This record gives sequence, C-alpha cells and structure tokens, in this order.
Amino acid sequence: MSETILIVGAGPTGLSAAAGLASVGKSVVLVEKENKLGGAPILSGYAKLVPSGEWAKDAIGRMVARVENDARVTIHRSAKVAKVDGGFGNFAATLSTGQTVNAGAIVLGTGFTHFDSINKPEWGFGTYEDVVTTTQVEQMVAAGKIACPSDGRVPERVCILLCVGSRDRQIGREWCSKICCTVSTNLAMEIKELSPKTDVYVYYMDIRTFGLYEDKYYWRAQEEFNTKFVKARIAEVTQGPDKRLLVKGEDTLVKRPIIIPFDLVVHAIGMDPNLDNPEIAKVFGVELEKHGFLERGEHYTSSFASTRRGIYVGGAALGPEDIDTCISHGLAMAMRVAGDLSALVQKAA
Repeated sequence: MSETILIVGAGPTGLSAAAGLASVGKSVVLVEKENKLGGAPILSGYAKLVPSGEWAKDAIGRMVARVENDARVTIHRSAKVAKVDGGFGNFAATLSTGQTVNAGAIVLGTGFTHFDSINKPEWGFGTYEDVVTTTQVEQMVAAGKIACPSDGRVPERVCILLCVGSRDRQIGREWCSKICCTVSTNLAMEIKELSPKTDVYVYYMDIRTFGLYEDKYYWRAQEEFNTKFVKARIAEVTQGPDKRLLVKGEDTLVKRPIIIPFDLVVHAIGMDPNLDNPEIAKVFGVELEKHGFLERGEHYTSSFASTRRGIYVGGAALGPEDIDTCISHGLAMAMRVAGDLSALVQKAA
C-alpha cells in the first residue's frame, strides 16, 4: 500500500490540497498539464481577486511558492496522467512523460474552461476588435490601462454584458456560473479607478452577487463609482458608421427597444466544464454529470468522493466556484484523503 497522494491540477484547489496534505506529513505528487503552476488566475492573468482585493499574482504566487518549497511535494509540469491502474491504496498512474506514480489516493483539482465567446457570435466577439471578455479586461487592469484594442484609445463608454455562456439554453449552457456578476461589478469599479471619466454600464438579466458580496460590490459600484445597471435582453452587437459599437436589445423594465453606442463591449464569460473532462473521465474511470462537469459520489458521509473509490474531486471541476471556495475544497479534500487512508491502514493492520 502507498501513502503517497497524487494530485492532478495545480490551480487553487490542487495547490491547497497539496499544501494541506504536506502539512500533515504526507508525500504528494502534483501533476500539472501546463508549464506554470497557479491555474486560471495565473494562466489567464487575473488582476485583483474577489473578495480579498489582493493581486492574483501575489496571492496565488504565495500558494505556488508554498508547494514549490516543500520537500514533501514532487511537481511534474507539462505532464498529464495517461493511464491509471489499481485501486484505493494501490493506484499506479502512468504519466505522459513515461514516469509511473504509485499512490494510495488521487485528488482531481482539474478546474474549468472559460466560455469561448465565439459561441455567442451575435454579440460581436470575433467580429469586432473592441468586443472583449472579462478575462481580457482583467489583463488590462493588471497592466494599468483600459484601452480599446482597435486603436489604443481610452474608452468613453464601456458596456459589460452579463451571462455570456451562462443561463443560456439556446447554446446548451443551462447553469449559472456563480461568480460573473461579482467579478463584473468589481471590474466596473476597477475601470473607473483607472479611468474616472469613463462611463460604465452593466446589462443584466438578474444580479447574483451572492452572500456577503451584495453591498461590497453591487451597491458600492453604483453609489461610489456611478456604474449604471440596466435590466435588459440583448439581441445583438453591431457597428455604426462611426465605427462605435451598437448594443441592441430591449430594456425589460420599461419595455422598450434600445440601441446604445459604446466604445468597448465586455462579455462577462461563464465557466464551462474543463475541455479535457471526457479524457479525464476515461483515464481515471470516473463519471461526468449531465453538463459535463465531474460527478460527485455520495456526498454527506464521504465529502468530495468521486464515483470511483479512492479518487476525490473538488473545486471548479465539480461546477462553477469562486476561488475562496476552491481553496477551501482543497484543504477539505486533504483532510478527507488523510482520514480515509489512515482508516485503510488501520483496517489492513
């Protein structure tokens, strides 16, 4: 029997699980398909995190450094798990590099994929340079300047369109991505901080700044930063003769059509299942739920169990989650795995 734990994915969930297990003396092997650790916050260049307000490069950077500097954690970058044999207590995982890892348990912190706005073509992404995503605006904020990609000018008017790739049955996205409303209201404030003269509008079906985020983001964005919120259904984004973008739809509060010009249109993109999930399900022998996220097993007495004994799953691999919850999932999985392995050892003795 092996008491080493294999963790797949080095985003917030995987990093937290690795640190948690190492802190109780467990040997950890961390496998990341990219050549850089940190997951979406680092790979996509996030700016300030919600709700801490700390720069992603600093907050997630500390998490990366913690596992990199721990002798109990072995890291494989630019690698995938190609094959898994055995079972709980005695897994043998073959990596894409040809190496084999013997592990008592496996943790999947494989995360999500950002929605590709190309799948919502009527809203202008891929057609007009100045239609961008929240991820691109995060990168602008991190660089210290909000600019229109077409010519580099500072926009006078910015529009943020919510629920792009979420709550949209027409394109097969029936789920709420949970964090987009809060991230978007935070971005609205960050845009105003960098460019106080820029007017920012948020077009929404509903606002879901859940939990304690309501006053810190939704109300603050309006009352301190003068963000305008418009309840609307958007039909399309086109371009006028003056090259400004035209947002067309219906203001659903006053029941009238709208055609509003903007310099920059931002898609608040949702969280899709990891594109690798079909491969992950096959390699690890776990199941997917109907939307394509990883399926959880029995939850109430075996939290974070997958549908295969000895393989655990948490964070955004299960569905849309915020970073703080992913970090909590990682630590909770560490406790779950350590406890289950300890029980297995005692049973075998």
